[in-house]
Amino acid sequence: MTANDFLEKRGRTRTEDLRLQLADEIVKGELAPGSPLDEMGIALRFGVSRTPVREALRQLAASGLVEIRPHRGAVVAQLSTEMLHDLFVAMGELEAVCAGLAAGAMSAIERRQLEDIHALLKDLVRSGDPQRYHEINESFHAAIYFGSHNTTLAEMALSVRTRLQPFRRAQFRTLGRLARSYEEHDRIVQAVLRGDREGAAAAMRHHIGTVESAFEEYVERV
Repeated sequence: MTANDFLEKRGRTRTEDLRLQLADEIVKGELAPGSPLDEMGIALRFGVSRTPVREALRQLAASGLVEIRPHRGAVVAQLSTEMLHDLFVAMGELEAVCAGLAAGAMSAIERRQLEDIHALLKDLVRSGDPQRYHEINESFHAAIYFGSHNTTLAEMALSVRTRLQPFRRAQFRTLGRLARSYEEHDRIVQAVLRGDREGAAAAMRHHIGTVESAFEEYVERV
């Protein structure tokens, strides 16, 4: 699978729309810990069947935002800061390895694609669109994953990224975060382009660390 294959499969589904909406409401505190999440009620609210609702809740449980209790239904979980930190640490290490490998393995075409995505992100910083920036940001990181030319690592990184997606998405609403994110990306891109494996890994590890800090800042302000 290539980065383009991944992106072509990323058309938004009902399940993803539901997951993103519910994740936003939980992260913002609009759905408090302990609040029941009734499948039928959510299905009626969004005009969908219970199947995408059930899958969205399952995915949110994997992110630690929802607790699914056997025979009792789902409730909003009390967010575990320790679990979240562990996920960010794992994400940082996985992405750092991918970035380091990409610096040595990316083809000329893949490097140009990375530069094109990076240029698009620069335009989105100017327009100040956090949702669109988040979407293209996923393309940026996918290009790094698959540019490592290690499918196992790419799939592992994608798996952890999916669990962290609600938190990574929320941090883009922090004032000035888009510009800072672009600057962090630029250090990664420049290291990859010059074939600096250690520099690319260090830049990516630092980037994920600041993503965690930006999310914590966002939570303190909502």
